[in-house]
Amino acid sequence: MSSASWDWLWNGDEDVATPFRAGAESGGAHEWRSLSLWLATAAMAITLPLHAEEDLGAMWGTAAEEARYYPIVDIPITAGVPMRPGSFEVLPDGRLAVGTRRGDIYFVQGAFDTPPSPQYHLFASGQDEIFGLSWKDGAMTATTWGEVTRISDANGDGIADRYDTLTSDWGFGEYHEFAFGSKHDPEGNIWVALGLSSSYESHNLFRGWAVKVTPQGKMIPVCSGLRSPGGVAANAEGAMFAIESQGPWNGCCSLKHLKPGGFLGHPASYNWYSFVPGMKAPALEPNGNSRMGVEKKRVKELVPPAIKFPYIKMGRSISGFRLNQTGGKFGPFENQFFLGDYSLSLILRATTEQINGVWQGACYPFREGLATGIMNVEFSPKGQLVAGGFTTSRQWPVRGSAPFALQRIDWNGVVPFEIKEINIRKDGFLFTFTQPIDKAAATRPDAYKVSTYTHVYDGGYGSPEVDHTTPQVTEAIPAADGLSVRIRLDKITEDHIHDFDLSGILTPDGRHLLHTKAYYTVNEIPVN
Repeated sequence: MSSASWDWLWNGDEDVATPFRAGAESGGAHEWRSLSLWLATAAMAITLPLHAEEDLGAMWGTAAEEARYYPIVDIPITAGVPMRPGSFEVLPDGRLAVGTRRGDIYFVQGAFDTPPSPQYHLFASGQDEIFGLSWKDGAMTATTWGEVTRISDANGDGIADRYDTLTSDWGFGEYHEFAFGSKHDPEGNIWVALGLSSSYESHNLFRGWAVKVTPQGKMIPVCSGLRSPGGVAANAEGAMFAIESQGPWNGCCSLKHLKPGGFLGHPASYNWYSFVPGMKAPALEPNGNSRMGVEKKRVKELVPPAIKFPYIKMGRSISGFRLNQTGGKFGPFENQFFLGDYSLSLILRATTEQINGVWQGACYPFREGLATGIMNVEFSPKGQLVAGGFTTSRQWPVRGSAPFALQRIDWNGVVPFEIKEINIRKDGFLFTFTQPIDKAAATRPDAYKVSTYTHVYDGGYGSPEVDHTTPQVTEAIPAADGLSVRIRLDKITEDHIHDFDLSGILTPDGRHLLHTKAYYTVNEIPVN
């Protein structure tokens, strides 16, 4: 079987018929929606025992070593609090806000203490699958299945009493049509990534699109071609990205640039271009059984994934992600993305760079061994990484066994020996490390193992790795300070993941890298 994506989220538990806020829809519409969700859940549940047998793949095997630098801290959840975290925000007073699958928003005092001493306060309820939270100008903006809502406490008693819909200008009708929202961008907009209908189709308005919502509530369609996104955030340069799950037209999970006017790969959402003034549908649709590198030359609007995450090796159902801008409080990985994974209960790192006007970059292992399926992450003012999520009673397989959890990853101040970042060069790559390397060992070409592959670009679900090549390292040149090395290859292949194994790289005192693997997605090769 293939990626978990988000197909599991309505696979049955006590939350199936979560009610909307009073007045949000008529009783008849609500009953129809609950019935349709129940029927979809029941149909899916018939096949779920087969999913439970799926192999989640080998673990990295580095959890014990990771804990020497980044210990996991449990944040206790008070008995009786239905805490299934789906989104996070940090309030101006330092409390953690948690939006839940059930549609509640809790304010948590003490989540960042050492040890944590959390106190939970219910701020708002009656929403529906909160997968985006952002605080601005004294109010919380929540992104849910059907709308973006500004939620505020007008009378100051600590309980929300105003729910102002900013927009609900997209369609909604069935279980797969999730919505994932960003933080406010510098102009005050919220960016929303809208999942398709049933993974393969777009039955309702703008399903499969990314849109942005202005502070005044105007919804602006940005780009088409998403399938089942799981989070939205900006990189250090301010470019917006969404994470995408493996599935139809997506050979593996990937990070996609939300380029205005772009087409991100899944053609089901072509049918809504006529609703976007000034934006024309692409003249061509992608061919099946092809390659992304071939089709991006045919379909000029096609935006290739910035980063592809090799399936199972680097995530299976990647979820919410955040940019590390803690000013060094979380170690040596400033301005890098940290991403959760639902099925494998782990955290990944990723870096991006723009080459020839196209975003691309690399992904790296970071931390495994979390307690449950990770739905989202958030950095605290102290530089801790909060991670949380849940499993469901009938579900795609999840490595972490806890039904729900709220945890924290702290940096203890000790720098691990890691690949800090990979950058492409016209004839090879530059590796930067967190500690000096043994320059004699790093000079040997056989210290680097490199392979490349891509995926079939097709409407089928997922893809094996195909078109393998084995480039040869012709030269390796360490920097004088030992913190980086430039390697030259006999060939770089566009549209391929470049799979690096740096097991041969050591520190001067003979220590190996904590994680020896890293993966760079080549969309473009620099001209200079």
